[in-house]
Amino acid sequence: MAKTEQVAEAGGNVLEVSGVTLRFGGLTSLNDVSLSMGRGEILAIIGPNGAGKTSFFNSVTGAYLPQEGTIGFLPRAGGRHELRGCKPYLVSRHGVSRTFQNIRLFGALTALENVKIAVETRQKTDAVSIMLGLPHARRAERESDRRAHEVLAFVGLEGRLNELASSLSYGEQRRLEIARALATGPELLLLDEPAAGTNPTEKRDLEDLIRRINADLGVSVLLIEHDMKLVMSVADRVVVLNFGKKIAEGTPGEVQRDPAVIEAYLGASAEEDAAAVADVVAGQAASGAAEGEVKGA
Repeated sequence: MAKTEQVAEAGGNVLEVSGVTLRFGGLTSLNDVSLSMGRGEILAIIGPNGAGKTSFFNSVTGAYLPQEGTIGFLPRAGGRHELRGCKPYLVSRHGVSRTFQNIRLFGALTALENVKIAVETRQKTDAVSIMLGLPHARRAERESDRRAHEVLAFVGLEGRLNELASSLSYGEQRRLEIARALATGPELLLLDEPAAGTNPTEKRDLEDLIRRINADLGVSVLLIEHDMKLVMSVADRVVVLNFGKKIAEGTPGEVQRDPAVIEAYLGASAEEDAAAVADVVAGQAASGAAEGEVKGA
């Protein structure tokens, strides 16, 4: 079964955004942005620097309060949660989790402890029960430990459980942050530039991890990423923002060919871009020929 058919079979949307506008004084960061995301989908949001991508994530997760619009999260259990103006901790409880462009881990805690903190945000044990060592508190502790081990194994960090987060490699810290987000049991996971700063091997591992999160855990993934190779390989659909407005939407192939997208990224029309590419190719060919003549002399 094709992925698009699987998404349709999953039933309805997981996220519905309508007319979201976010202003900071005289600056409009998001301008009447609307989009929908199917349950089980991997949707990428791309655009040049300053396009409004992270502002969109912050609006969905409660860090920013847009002046206009609605942001609806629709869980599998039914109903609709309005996320616009919702507190971040309530957004998480509803089933939406995220990572950040700049890694935000507790560096002085171990990988296991970082993830257990996330697990315990969904538990109902109070501080007094924990201090007294009551039976339900001990059960909750065993459950958080089990869940943390499970999530760390899923992201490939089972061998680094007791290592301080600050001692992990950059790529491992990225995976640890994803593990912490997964530990809350989200239905929708927002990944903010997860490949930033990673090497080619780590990017391939990340690509595989995103696919497994989506396919094996049934989590819908909303992705911001500048690495176009990664985006085009994992995304089912792509939305393009520029200066806070949505300028294109479609499959990766459709978006790659969209003249508005080419102009937004390169500052040239599609025709000018094609001519520029031809000039570069011709220049490289001439350079290669000249180099061959020198070597053959």
